[in-house]
Amino acid sequence: MTDLPDQLQISEKCRAGLALLRVRGRPCGQAVVRLDQPDNPLLPTILAGADSAFWEAWLRCRLGLDASYADRPSTMSVSVAVCTRDRPEDLKRCIDALLRMPDDGQEILVIDNAPSSDATAMMIQQMSRIRYVREDRPGLNVARNRALEEARGELVLFTDDDAAPDPLWLRRLARNFDDPLVLASTGLTMALELSSAAQIDFQRYGGFVRGFKRVVYDAAEHDPLLAWHAGAGVNMAIRRSAVQLVGSFDEAFDAGTPTHAGGDSEMFRRILSAGYRIVYDPEALNWHRHRKSADELRRQLFGYEVAGASLLTKAFFVDGDIGALREAVRWLKREIRFLFRAVLGRPNVPSFSVSFARFSGGLVGPFLYLRSRRQVR
Repeated sequence: MTDLPDQLQISEKCRAGLALLRVRGRPCGQAVVRLDQPDNPLLPTILAGADSAFWEAWLRCRLGLDASYADRPSTMSVSVAVCTRDRPEDLKRCIDALLRMPDDGQEILVIDNAPSSDATAMMIQQMSRIRYVREDRPGLNVARNRALEEARGELVLFTDDDAAPDPLWLRRLARNFDDPLVLASTGLTMALELSSAAQIDFQRYGGFVRGFKRVVYDAAEHDPLLAWHAGAGVNMAIRRSAVQLVGSFDEAFDAGTPTHAGGDSEMFRRILSAGYRIVYDPEALNWHRHRKSADELRRQLFGYEVAGASLLTKAFFVDGDIGALREAVRWLKREIRFLFRAVLGRPNVPSFSVSFARFSGGLVGPFLYLRSRRQVR
């Protein structure tokens, strides 16, 4: 049932750790482990933190009911795209991880987005199996659209330059497209490291984790305005024909624009609204290096709320979705409650500076979306 090392090399400064739980190698839970209490046995401590997803997976395994797909090559052609800008060290780690995947004939694209130097291009020249594409117009969604134009595969898998996919990431994302109504698939993204308070806080309040159970999202059971629940762009696959069916990524969204983020969620919203499906598969595992400093974390969470408000603004004013007003009111009530709890110093809520960054991001989001839309035009 378990496979734990006899000894763990743990720094004396470490007080806690995050354990990823697997059954037959497949992610099915996580647990926070105290490391400053040496008298506590490690295994019972880990299992005590496991939730229902782990025990369900363990029980299905014991009963021989494990319905997981075989890890086989995709029947569809696949391209992997990494959109990057001026982070060659992070990109090197990402590419090394991609090259450790089984070679199923996939191509690997690096989209160098408005670089300030030729450092990335020179690094890629020293590597095999990597196709370099330079896109001088800034913006993450601009780079994603360029990847969709350049890709030769029927599926385009996206990850970030500060991420490192597991070896079977490609196969487990690509296997979800047997259903022709599935236009996108996403996976589980865990923390690559938790070496600072900001990284721990980001993971504690959700991070990129969307649970440990496979979910098929469609508009019949899931509100398209909450499509961000389906996953994140750091770990997603898009059917290339989605461009003809629902349109390309909206270049008014995401990094490099006033909206800061949200390009993935906005695409997911259109996919669900058009009657198509998205599959979240936690077995498609990816590792992400979270922002290390408190200032970076505040800017990141500010940007996420700007993006969320921008998405609702577009849904209401451009697409005429009245439900966007309802979601905006819910957001306002929730964030005001968080803000007051932070002021009072209540436990299990973000700090006041983080709560205020989130709140202010949501307030200015509609105006920043309109500015970004004008810039794109």
